[in-house]
Amino acid sequence: MAARIARLHYQPGNPLGFARAAAGWLIALCGLALLAAQGIDLLPRIDGPLRDAAVGGAMAALATALGALPVLVTRRIGAGVQGMLLGFGAGVMLAASVFSLLLPGFDAAAALGAGRTEAALTVASALLVGALALLALDRGLPHSHAPDGRRSAKAVWLFVFAIAVHNIPEGLAIGVAAGEASGNAVATGISLQNVPEGLIVAIALVAAGYGRLLAFAVAAASGLVEPAAALAGSLMVSQSAALLPWGLGAAAGAMLFVVSHEIIPESHRRGHETLATGGLIAGFTGMLLMDTLLA
Repeated sequence: MAARIARLHYQPGNPLGFARAAAGWLIALCGLALLAAQGIDLLPRIDGPLRDAAVGGAMAALATALGALPVLVTRRIGAGVQGMLLGFGAGVMLAASVFSLLLPGFDAAAALGAGRTEAALTVASALLVGALALLALDRGLPHSHAPDGRRSAKAVWLFVFAIAVHNIPEGLAIGVAAGEASGNAVATGISLQNVPEGLIVAIALVAAGYGRLLAFAVAAASGLVEPAAALAGSLMVSQSAALLPWGLGAAAGAMLFVVSHEIIPESHRRGHETLATGGLIAGFTGMLLMDTLLA
């Protein structure tokens, strides 16, 4: 359905259709600009963790748009480069899950008076909850794992939908970690891995025959769920300190599921496993260093 609507909306050679489409985009952009202006005006009045969550979520969304920019000027990006970039994003998310979510979650549980065993069980249980929630989401929502030029437009739009859905746990992770010592590292790490994500979404749409400007716009829009999810995560843990270790652990479990179920298989799909693995190690190492420097 999304593919059919997009094709009808962007049919060439129809001045009236073009004018209606342009008017629709103008209204949408004006609305987004108004919302952004209101958000910027409200930002100084929001408390620390919530403000950090909003800024971190916005940074992650902008990183997705930044990643999609090359599709406007580059005719082709090799499969090896795509695999390496996806591997890099996977490494960043793996390191963020361990050093910026699980370990701080353990410390948060200990700070609430839990012993080492109780703290470990709390974080481990939260990790399983997060992973199982993503598994249920994966089973319940239709999506595609491997779009390319040989597949239908429907498969490509399902892939875009899957990317937008799996941005939800990333935004939640930013919001849950906001206000903690690891908050900046989580937001920066997720933003870094969003860059190749935006590029892959845009490339998939171009390969399916859509225009480069539309491909860029859709890829950029796929990251807009992260600021909303970040605010939701921050509001959740702000209601009770006891929810913090659970939130950190669940966010880590959701991210680990996404890495194993979506990103790593996609990075290895076209026969460039060595490049993808090298990117993963580089991303993990870089995030490890960044977590130490930004904490």
